[in-house]
Amino acid sequence: MSVGEWVSSSMPYLAPHRQSPADAWGAEAAARGGTGRQRIVRAEEVAAPAEVAAAFAGPEGMMVAVRRRVMYLDELPCELTDSYYPLEIARGTALAGTAKIRGGAVRLLAELGHIGVRAREDVIAALPNDEAHEVLRLTAGEPVLRIVRTTLDADDRPFQVDMMTMPAHLQRLRYEIRIG
Repeated sequence: MSVGEWVSSSMPYLAPHRQSPADAWGAEAAARGGTGRQRIVRAEEVAAPAEVAAAFAGPEGMMVAVRRRVMYLDELPCELTDSYYPLEIARGTALAGTAKIRGGAVRLLAELGHIGVRAREDVIAALPNDEAHEVLRLTAGEPVLRIVRTTLDADDRPFQVDMMTMPAHLQRLRYEIRIG
């Protein structure tokens, strides 16, 4: 796949897939003739970064569970993703571990009673921090896109915040908005 041909939509990552245990990233890459995989680097309880605490409408420094993943497209690192969950949801579940989750986190969350009905995404163009620069194998001065996605339930309560960092030149984001 060449640069600029990849068009990504957030929808496959927001709805639980009850019929298939395949991960959405691998399926999306395969549908486009590529190979997608992810490596779970760590899962731990941490003090939430300010942006995450604000998204959860919690106090600065609130404790949350985080899963750090590196996404690969055709064996090249293409995204660094941190998924954050309130401890009362994640503690004692697969969300707090480093093993792959059969059917994905969205499916597990649905089984736990947390179904997203609305998602908010903020997209920011920036220069990468040192970790993203190294992990994503970026050249000096190469910009990234940061997407911060907050998933909310029917009561408008946030239950997942994803912070994704990806090389800008590999991305074309498509948003479809239904009006009325």
